[in-house]
Amino acid sequence: MTRAEKTAVIEALTEKFNAASTFYITDSSTLSVAQVNRLRRICFEKGVELKVAKNTIIRHALEKAEKNYEDLYEVLHGSSALMFCESGTTPAKLIKEFRKDAPKPALKAAYIEEAVFVGDDQLDALTKLKSKYELIGDVIGMLQSPAKNVISALQSGGGKLAGILKTLSEKE
Repeated sequence: MTRAEKTAVIEALTEKFNAASTFYITDSSTLSVAQVNRLRRICFEKGVELKVAKNTIIRHALEKAEKNYEDLYEVLHGSSALMFCESGTTPAKLIKEFRKDAPKPALKAAYIEEAVFVGDDQLDALTKLKSKYELIGDVIGMLQSPAKNVISALQSGGGKLAGILKTLSEKE
């Protein structure tokens, strides 16, 4: 690879890192060609973009990116593959599903909405994360719940009050 080609790859990866709110760094070094092809097919079906690059190129792209990725530098050793996706949990679920048949890919690190998860032991936690939209839905549901309780109390109380007034008017 010539210097110009490396520069072009670094620039393309830098743009990906700037645009991405979620990406995973994985180790798929011991996978066979057939397993890698199957992994690529599953990634394509799930909407995950899989890219393989040298660690030095990944590091240069991370250093040039607008965000601070210093916590990820320590995992850039051995073979590395990048997974880009809109959802923070999709790549984790994909890795977990794929590892039923193969020991890898192993999770090196994940960057999700400015949070960094380092190590393969974080995989279970990543599969259980809620997306930003799910969290917003939960907050809206919690905010609506007290209002619904007040409205139902007022409606039931209004019926009781009308019943008491009717009873008092009939006594006279």
